[in-house]
Amino acid sequence: MATSNHITKVAIVGAGGNSGRFMAEALLKTGKHTITAITRVDSQTQLPKGAIPKKVDYNKPETLVEALRGQDALVITLSGHTPKETEQQLINAAGEAGVAWILPNEWSPDSANEGLVKDVFIFQPKVATRKAIAGLGKSSYIAVSTGFWYEWSLAIPAAFGFDFANRAVTLFDEGETKISISTWPQIGRAVAALLSLPINPEGSNQDACLENFKNKVVYVKSFTISQKDMLESALRVTGTKEEDWTITKEPTKERYSSGIKEMQEGKRIGFANMMYTRTFYPDGCGDFEHNKGTLNSLLHLPEEDMDEATKVAIERSKTPIWG
Repeated sequence: MATSNHITKVAIVGAGGNSGRFMAEALLKTGKHTITAITRVDSQTQLPKGAIPKKVDYNKPETLVEALRGQDALVITLSGHTPKETEQQLINAAGEAGVAWILPNEWSPDSANEGLVKDVFIFQPKVATRKAIAGLGKSSYIAVSTGFWYEWSLAIPAAFGFDFANRAVTLFDEGETKISISTWPQIGRAVAALLSLPINPEGSNQDACLENFKNKVVYVKSFTISQKDMLESALRVTGTKEEDWTITKEPTKERYSSGIKEMQEGKRIGFANMMYTRTFYPDGCGDFEHNKGTLNSLLHLPEEDMDEATKVAIERSKTPIWG
């Protein structure tokens, strides 16, 4: 298991995905970790160079246990299309294999905010997962809340309201509510820094250890910004002015309600409208930096260039993604 007081062996589920790849690469870059990528037997996903692939069959739980045996930590990154029971299977297998630490499939806005979770059903399983890990009592969790993924979300018109192809933006309310969000590289750095901390305190900084975050939700971010901040960045990156854009406004509560109605009508775009808009409510649910605090300083995460991240999002917007 863990060498002395540090994690050295990390298994990642979803290492070939958007955020999982950045996590695996950042962990490998530390030179402190051996990374095992857990993949399905039929997966053709390209894995990060240096990750050790292990194929599993979710219909055969013993293959999960075998793949996880000897690992110090399990990092779970799963898409929204993954069967609901998958994460529970992984938790059970990790417990049986003796994995001490689990970073569950969090990577989202604040699922410890009861109002947000009540109104956005997709966050409810995250609460259930934390309870399941604690209830099983074999592993400890650290749930890393990152806010929405900036490069992904800004590229989707139904998400942050930006339609780059048509130079149009819909501001929710006045577009001034700030939310905490993260880029994929920052999420990768955060996971690598977190799992590089000692398990128990070492040296003068008694807060910088995994035991201090045991069975807790922790927060990391790239930016805490409003739609108007995003628009200003987009103007800088594209060399345009506000008058070059079509700017409209929509009340958040109306947009959220419309999203619910669209979902009931079977329209996929309604899901994005509902989920994203609720985070922009003026109740502060989206701004965990100021309401909960982050680990950015403790993990020595860098300040990022927002315009560089906006460039990535604009490039992504040229390829149909979602909504």
